[in-house]
Amino acid sequence: MTKTATAVSNSAPVYLKIDRLTKKFGSFTALNEVSLEVYDGEFICFLGPSGCGKTTFLRAIAGLDIQTSGRVFQDGADISALPPAERDFGIVFQSYALFPNLTAWKNIAFGLENQKLDRAKIRARVAELLDLVGLPEQGDKYPAQLSGGQQQRIALARALATSPGLLLLDEPLSALDAKVRGHLRHEMKLLQRRLGVTTVMVTHDQEEALTMADRIVVMNHGVIEQVGTPTDIYREPDTLFVADFIGAMNQVEATVAGDRVRVGESSFVPHRHELADGARVVAAIRPEDIVPLGVEGENAGDDEAENRLAVEIRDMEFLGSFWRVSLHGATLGDAHLLADMSINAVRQLDIEIGSTIEVEMPADRLRVFPSAAKP
Repeated sequence: MTKTATAVSNSAPVYLKIDRLTKKFGSFTALNEVSLEVYDGEFICFLGPSGCGKTTFLRAIAGLDIQTSGRVFQDGADISALPPAERDFGIVFQSYALFPNLTAWKNIAFGLENQKLDRAKIRARVAELLDLVGLPEQGDKYPAQLSGGQQQRIALARALATSPGLLLLDEPLSALDAKVRGHLRHEMKLLQRRLGVTTVMVTHDQEEALTMADRIVVMNHGVIEQVGTPTDIYREPDTLFVADFIGAMNQVEATVAGDRVRVGESSFVPHRHELADGARVVAAIRPEDIVPLGVEGENAGDDEAENRLAVEIRDMEFLGSFWRVSLHGATLGDAHLLADMSINAVRQLDIEIGSTIEVEMPADRLRVFPSAAKP
């Protein structure tokens, strides 16, 4: 079956087009007829669990692993059979892959020297790139003398040195500690916007994809599950896999009952769906979408709230800016829910373990997916 990513509305031309790409390793299919369009200047992330095919996808684009079938077009040209050296891209790896015996300056200059450019032009370009990545004084240092974050900046500068039309990033920040990673991803995104270079990044880090990408490609078992903006992927997941993989998600076994879904002895109005009456489904809602009623200034006096439910607080976990609260409703059967509640809500409602409060699960946030369980 062909899995095609439908392009979102965008005024920019298509720069990279992947057509029915398949990659097999013996009897194992790593990519299964994947199609995708990437716009000129776009920052797109391949996101998914280990073994989903995202790195194979990137390597096929680069020509490092030639596809079994399908075609790759870059700026209108068919590059499907070209070796890596003849493709117009720069690449940054997780391991940096800097030459340890060359200074940072020489690492950046390497590709330019191979192009036989004038020495004055090389010096000017390297100085420009060192300044661009915020390391103008580090050119004479060897990789071992640089921090991990500095090495990654040099690797990025080297990838950009020849002004490639396409920048490929293979988990570029995963080897860094959390604080450096957060800082560098912001800088990389600003740099990408400034340069306008079309960028494809592979990551397994949800936060990285959500904060850096213009669009996210969620992959699973060699196919694309969904393509969309970070907001679309998070708020409007197409499948239970996407809903479960991106962020925290409550999942409760339920049954379709007309225009409602039944959970235990309770029934709720869900987001629109096309599943048959009586179908076994999974009702899903994010913890932050479960709303405690009666918080002053937020929802006080909302007597018409849909999907109201009395729940008991079974456990509470303090996570700094909010509380994650475990809820149990007497009419929910064995189902338990997690809700993320603001410090303000917990204080105003005097919430503690053993308290009973009323919450709402807004219909537009309560989504329904086919159940994986056999009938």
